[in-house]
Parts: sequence; structure tokens; C-alpha cells
Amino acid sequence: MDLRGRKLKFTAVTAMVVLALTGFSSGRGHGGGGDGDSGGGCSSSSQNHDSSSGSRDDDDDDTGSGSGSGDAGTLAEEATVRLVSCASAANPYAVVEVTNPNSTADDVTVVVTFLDAQDSVVDMQTVDQSVPANDTVEVQVDLTSTAAAADISRCEAELMPQA
Repeated sequence: MDLRGRKLKFTAVTAMVVLALTGFSSGRGHGGGGDGDSGGGCSSSSQNHDSSSGSRDDDDDDTGSGSGSGDAGTLAEEATVRLVSCASAANPYAVVEVTNPNSTADDVTVVVTFLDAQDSVVDMQTVDQSVPANDTVEVQVDLTSTAAAADISRCEAELMPQA
């Protein structure tokens, strides 16, 4: 993909992240007994890497929640995401776990932001994933370019709200 296409993709994903972080919601499913969707929400999970050794800093590893869909007449619990590992030169991808606590399958969009030591965005990737009912799945999120892996210092993961 050319540089212009990457900038457009990055701008679109960034806009979605900003909307999610500012509380944007589709408005569906609020008020109980709606069409079965729980609406907005987002989550985040981050992980630091020591650039000299590639080890992870578990103090910054946390779990967040995101959007989900559920049974009509009940408010579904939100899916959660947890960053398992960040990209490195040896592994040019991040691994996250997505947990669906509901009795129905859930489709989620995982967003991983790859940052350098100065907290500048090196790459940002999204993966759409279906998570079975009452299950946890591991999702691999690849970097656009494996050459960028050497620049990655830490990763942040979140779930985008479903429209």
C-alpha cells in the first residue's frame, strides 16, 4: 500500500478510536428489551517493553471491556481484551485474548496500537474476530511491515464499539 493509502487508513482508524474514547455510542440496546445489541463501549490493555531486553512490564498490563451483542430483553456484558504479548523483532505481531462472557457469540473489532520508545505511533492494526459464547480466543495482530518490529517499544489493545 502506498504512503497516501496508509495515511488514510491511519486517519480513519484514529477517528474511530477518538470517537470510541469520547463515549460515542450507536445508541442501540439502551433502555432494556431493545434489539439485542448492547451498543457502545471500548476497552484498552497496554504493555511496555524494555527496549534493551524485550521483556514485558506486567505493571501496565490490564484488562478492559468493549462492546458486545446479547439476548433480546437482557443487557449483555461487554467483551474484554487483554494484551498477551507485544511485537518484537523476533515476533512481528501482538497477541491478545478476547473474552466473551455472554451466552451468545459476539463479533468484535480488536485495535492494537504499536508505539516506539517516545510513544509515537509506529503502526495501528485492526482485526475483526468472532468470539464464541462464554469463551476466550487468542488473536494475532500482525504489523503492516515486519521491518517496523525493531522500533516497537510497547503496545496498546482495545475493542472498538460495534455499530
